[in-house]
Amino acid sequence: MRKLLILGVLTVSALSAFAQANNGWLTVEEQVAAAVKGPQVTVVHFWAPWCPNSKAELAKGAWSTFLALNTDVKFIFVTVRSTDDGKALLVKNGVGPQANLTLLHHPNHVRKGEGSIQTFMDIPMTWVPTTWVFRDGKLCYALNYGEVRFPLLQQLIRDAANPWEH
Repeated sequence: MRKLLILGVLTVSALSAFAQANNGWLTVEEQVAAAVKGPQVTVVHFWAPWCPNSKAELAKGAWSTFLALNTDVKFIFVTVRSTDDGKALLVKNGVGPQANLTLLHHPNHVRKGEGSIQTFMDIPMTWVPTTWVFRDGKLCYALNYGEVRFPLLQQLIRDAANPWEH
């Protein structure tokens, strides 16, 4: 019995270490929370492939150009409220292969009403698209309603990078 208990503890420890090392079993929220902790500015963008505002942001290479102009910034796109991970739409619009970009798909696919995602990392997230700017694990700016305006986002990134703004 004691050997079985020790084996169980070792197995749980090994699985936990594997999950932490590989992000394989970490939730999307845990992955994002870990990614935004560093001193680097990180933009977390929640979007959905069915959303007209999300599609409008991708049009004419807007996001792909913005990613290319901000290689010193980490970007995380989180597909929410959709069974489709949206990767095909992103790739079609030049988003995906960038080294400063991580693509994640939230497992809660409920689009509207009861059961749909309303918070992420204990921060209200009620609209798609939503764009957040982090530095040092702190939310600096939140654009919670509708399409992002890239000149505004660029200014928010500059402000978040400025040590005097914290």
